[in-house]
Amino acid sequence: MGGDGHEWSSGLCNCCADEYGAFCLTLWCPCISFGRIAEIVDKGTTTCCVHGILFCLLGGFTNVASIYACLYRTKIRRLYGIEGNQCCDCVVSCCCVSLSICQEYRELQARGFHVSSGWHKNVELGTPGVMEAPAGVGIMNR
Repeated sequence: MGGDGHEWSSGLCNCCADEYGAFCLTLWCPCISFGRIAEIVDKGTTTCCVHGILFCLLGGFTNVASIYACLYRTKIRRLYGIEGNQCCDCVVSCCCVSLSICQEYRELQARGFHVSSGWHKNVELGTPGVMEAPAGVGIMNR
């Protein structure tokens, strides 16, 4: 049930390929990195702060932040036709959430996004990733 055969732009353990700021941010405060990713994946419908706070609360009180992260890993994979399935997304997110978030951050960067700038700033800048992001993914047509 994968996409059309594309792979992630970098491996799960390619953290050294990250700019050190993104890697350190994800290692010490994954809620911020996750929030930035989720804002872009949701095309600015919800802010980085909302996603980050929710991730933090889920991780701090119920330990289900990894499941929340899994949902966004699946969204990215489906959005860009990356090979895989929800089971693999869940295993990766639950076993190594920081590595998973770093890989997703790198994927969005490879697609042309300035992840730390947020969705609306990427739109203003005419970021290539904004233009390539398929419209209406997940919307049923009649």
